[in-house]
Amino acid sequence: MQRSRRSDVHKVAAALCLLALSAQGGAAQTVEQFYKGKTINFLVASVPGGVNDLTARLIARHLGKHVPGNPNIIVQNLQSSGLALVNRIYNTPGADGLTIGIVERGVPQVAIMGDANARFDPLKITWLGSVSSYGNDAYTLSVNSSFHAKTVEDLRKPDRPSAKIGSTGAGATNGIFTNIAKDVLGLNIQHVRGYRGAADVFLAQQRNELDGQVVGLASMKVGQPAMWQAGAFRPLIMFGRTTRFAEFPDVPTGRELTKDPKALRLLDFAEAPFFMALPLVAPPGLPGDRAAALQAGFMAMTKDPAFIAEAQKMSLELSPIDAEAVRKVIVQMQSTPPEVIEQFKTIAGAKN
Repeated sequence: MQRSRRSDVHKVAAALCLLALSAQGGAAQTVEQFYKGKTINFLVASVPGGVNDLTARLIARHLGKHVPGNPNIIVQNLQSSGLALVNRIYNTPGADGLTIGIVERGVPQVAIMGDANARFDPLKITWLGSVSSYGNDAYTLSVNSSFHAKTVEDLRKPDRPSAKIGSTGAGATNGIFTNIAKDVLGLNIQHVRGYRGAADVFLAQQRNELDGQVVGLASMKVGQPAMWQAGAFRPLIMFGRTTRFAEFPDVPTGRELTKDPKALRLLDFAEAPFFMALPLVAPPGLPGDRAAALQAGFMAMTKDPAFIAEAQKMSLELSPIDAEAVRKVIVQMQSTPPEVIEQFKTIAGAKN
């Protein structure tokens, strides 16, 4: 009996020793050892061909070179909503650093607005950085060059025809900023909703069914190059900027068109997502060294001449920011007074 007990004690001691050695071996594994020969799954909500998908594929071709161990990176299109993508990443069990995603810029804002479908905390998720902070772009209210308004002040004149501005579905960013221009800035605008996308709005502009739309400057240049080069569009306002765009020094920012503190706070909240325009995320709770390696690798990639050259060929707007800068944008949004968020919900059509 005594011998049996001693044998059991020895077995337990040996097992504990093996567990300790195993734990030490796991703890001693470097980031390079972990990622070597592994594959990172890069999730994209949209279908192939959109800006998020194209940006993700560009990043997938370059990021692995800047992460220790040089993992492979494979893009997976979920063809779901951006909200569903972040929920999936946030609630990934056993987060190990092998899942990342590119997020629609407005998704953290949706969580801050209290949407019941947002099952994540935007400050607990692991941000890697953003390829764009909109430093070289603007979200413009632009009209056809044949339209009577030569400046935004012409849209304040009640005796002139209103501008028919087209937008897509309820809650779309172009519709939100059309409503801001109309209802907050007091411009003479007729909001025409229901187009399937910016391309359909451009087509309606060519047919003179619409006078303009709210759309990214880069989207006009890249999506409609012939019309842009022919001078078919006239930007009247630059949203998503705190300063005027150098290419159009006479076109004011949205913030310049009001002195109302509440309107300015609304613009702060509405425009904040542009300043983290193409962010990358990983699940919360990653081992600290792997999170740091992914964050450092992302920023190193944005400085890589090969990455920059390919991005420029794609006409991708590059003004990268790191993970901490993304978090600061989110903190700023979270500091928005509740009454301003409620006003934004009404404008966005998100309030019942």
